[in-house]
Amino acid sequence: MNPAYDFTDRVAFVTGASSGMGLATARAFAEAGAAVALADIDARAVSAAARDLGAAGHRALGVPCDVSDEQQVAAAVDSTVAAFGRLDMAYNNAGVMVPPTDAAEESAEQFDLVQAVNLRGVWASMKHELRHMRAQGGGAVVNCSSLGGLVGNPGRAAYHASKHGVLGLTRSAALEYGARGVRINVVCPGTISTPMVDAMVAHGELDLARAEAGQAIARLGSVEEVAAAVLWLCSPGASYVTGVALPVDGGYTAQ
Repeated sequence: MNPAYDFTDRVAFVTGASSGMGLATARAFAEAGAAVALADIDARAVSAAARDLGAAGHRALGVPCDVSDEQQVAAAVDSTVAAFGRLDMAYNNAGVMVPPTDAAEESAEQFDLVQAVNLRGVWASMKHELRHMRAQGGGAVVNCSSLGGLVGNPGRAAYHASKHGVLGLTRSAALEYGARGVRINVVCPGTISTPMVDAMVAHGELDLARAEAGQAIARLGSVEEVAAAVLWLCSPGASYVTGVALPVDGGYTAQ
């Protein structure tokens, strides 16, 4: 059983929120009483997700947003504050995965795409969230890296570079903003049961049995387990926690 949080009168912003870990986290914030803005490049899907939360009695806003475009990110964050009056919590989750590529063969276009979403997208999101949190005098940001931010993996150089970069962004910003009342942490999910992982399995890019066997808890993680970690990092229970990279990986990186 997960802890119960009371985020009544709080506002959360979640990117990559139309499915997977983003949607599960947006739903968890809403069920804990927060108003939630869901941002995603898939306008139809994120609007439907926000409508579903609204139909369940929650305050939710769907915002189309390509996180690789800083102007769109700024507009999405500003729309959240305009709709709900403030911004207290953020989960910068949007990310992409590309097919495994030999490091000597990877194109500049593919490398730039991965960095634009996974690294610059987190940078832009955090930047514009912090503008509002700085003015308020407090807040909590959780960025999404990966176990790929903690280890390497053949064929995934560009992806792992982007996820390592998220750790550097997080740690530096945490040091800068701790005295301003804003805590900034990062979650590093392992192999989680998401549409992205399903696609990797379907395309032969991931051996499911090997993935499950390669960690202490021999199963895939659930999106709800990642959401639980994010909510804890945003909660008063983590009030003295900042600049931390929290693995949610079934023990993979303990090896």
